[in-house]
Amino acid sequence: MENTTITAAPTPPTAFRGERRAERRAGARRRRGPLSLVGDVILAMSVILIFVPFAYTVVTSLRPPSDVINGPLGWPTSLTIDNITNAYSKMNYTQGVLSSTIVLAGALILTIIVGALAAYPLARITRSWTTWVYRLFLAGSTVPIFVLIAPLYLLLRDVGLLNSYAGIILAYTAINLPVAIFFYTSFFRQIPIELEEAAAIDGSGPVRTFFVVLFPLLRPVTATLATFLTLSVWNDLLIPLVFVQDPSLKTVMVNAYSLVGSYTLDPSLLFPAALLGVAPLLIVFAFLQRQIVSGLTMGAVKS
Repeated sequence: MENTTITAAPTPPTAFRGERRAERRAGARRRRGPLSLVGDVILAMSVILIFVPFAYTVVTSLRPPSDVINGPLGWPTSLTIDNITNAYSKMNYTQGVLSSTIVLAGALILTIIVGALAAYPLARITRSWTTWVYRLFLAGSTVPIFVLIAPLYLLLRDVGLLNSYAGIILAYTAINLPVAIFFYTSFFRQIPIELEEAAAIDGSGPVRTFFVVLFPLLRPVTATLATFLTLSVWNDLLIPLVFVQDPSLKTVMVNAYSLVGSYTLDPSLLFPAALLGVAPLLIVFAFLQRQIVSGLTMGAVKS
């Protein structure tokens, strides 16, 4: 009688990979302790604290004025878009968004280019004076904006740049330049100098090396800086309110603030204005969230 040997079929590699993933997930769940639970609770509370005021603003913007007066914190009995259309017409919305976009674009381009060019020698020249210059820029980033308003106003007045886009753009660039230099200097120090030496061997000059070889490597820090500057410049009220008097140059936030009366405050008008003011940012971040998150996290994980 012949012996019959039964051989089990080999397990496909995909099955092994699936088992390993399942084991890793199970191990991660077992390692979750009280500290992870506390972190989840804090994260949930943070989301609630951010979401509730925004939801209240949206709901109040859609409630009739009489409904808001009768119950400011109550449930809405009816909804309407008349508040939004009224705020849209009174705050000169299209002109405000155009002015904010021009100021933001100019401040972003100028701050990124000047900040990167200034940070490059600070990162590459190893001298004692470069360290002190770098520390001086860091100290400049800690100065409150209210301390700089009067000197900036007098400076822009003397050079004839008050009440102009150029004056606002230069003011934002000067205020945010220390932050940009801090970001770029730290990043340049992590780039190997061998890249520049290889470019020099290939006949590339310093300017071409900077813009062709080094500047494309700055995308992660540039995305972080651009996000920070966008939120800071678009939502700022102080600088355009002080430096601009021409109604055709006022930004969207200044136009929204103009709806605040001297003695009265109408929530059914101010809340829709505030919502319209941040609407362009919400739309841009909604459509470009993948690119923004990718830029912010690029370089965080080393290959």
